Amino acid sequence: MNAPQAIDDFAQIEWDAAAEEDCRELVRLAIREDLEDEQDWTTLAVVPAGRRGAAVIRTRESGVVAGMPAVRAAIEELNADIVLTAALDDGRLCRPHEALGVLSGCVRDLLTAERILLNLLGRMMGVATRTHAFVHAVEGTGARIYDTRKTTPGWRRLEKYAVRCGGGRNHRTGLYDAVLIKDNHLGHLEAECAQPADAAVQALRRARRLLADPAVPPRRPPRIVEIEVDSLEQLAAVLPHGPDIVLLDNMDAAQLAAAATLRSQLAPAVQLEASGGVAWERLPEIAASGVERISVGGLTHAARWLDVGLDWQPSA
Repeated sequence: MNAPQAIDDFAQIEWDAAAEEDCRELVRLAIREDLEDEQDWTTLAVVPAGRRGAAVIRTRESGVVAGMPAVRAAIEELNADIVLTAALDDGRLCRPHEALGVLSGCVRDLLTAERILLNLLGRMMGVATRTHAFVHAVEGTGARIYDTRKTTPGWRRLEKYAVRCGGGRNHRTGLYDAVLIKDNHLGHLEAECAQPADAAVQALRRARRLLADPAVPPRRPPRIVEIEVDSLEQLAAVLPHGPDIVLLDNMDAAQLAAAATLRSQLAPAVQLEASGGVAWERLPEIAASGVERISVGGLTHAARWLDVGLDWQPSA
């Protein structure tokens, strides 16, 4: 595969202050859902005050660990008398019934926090595990798996962090950190242009002009300019006009291969992204076509939760 010159990638999500604050916001909502302004009456009725204990977080199935920092942040936000001793770090593969860590402390706090902590882990590990499978399926091809903005509202940073734990790459986090010109952006421009392809060229010129304006605050890494096309004719029109990436929408394997050949001839520094209709069974042919990027909304919107449970430890 003739890979074009590397470009700056989109900003990649790590577990940082922004991710932690998003996690804490979700925990605050979860506390309202579980407790309103009241108490965990079951636990108060059954467990004597001052009782101490421990429980092990275990997976019920194999997967990829993601969310251990979220557990720590949630414990702090809950103001719970609980200590997490992690056994596995995020990004590690885990086997069925393997321990992820031990929670020890106030039994009342453990039981009240249990569902919130497991919900965080189950969702994030589900995304990481699904991503790992997609990444593994394209190993050795030169193509990389990217997520999209098809994320659960409020969960974007956490789900994108989970994609990273699974070995995937993050596409743009939000509308603020890249230019991605899509078909609906082009629709209103087509009335001004003689040919549909002219609208794409005009949009690219406007994007470059805007980003060159000193009034636009810079970003590091710089904002990527990407444009979506759905035909080889559109691709040929936009390649000479400096997009960093061209998104190839819903193209079959033959079209993707032809697009890669055309790109190598006209603008070898431009990267290609296959998107739309990326079903599991199509991964080998898409990855072999010569594209560098494959974006998969299903990493997040179609991920099922991993089964994670809390096993009580009997007193010594």
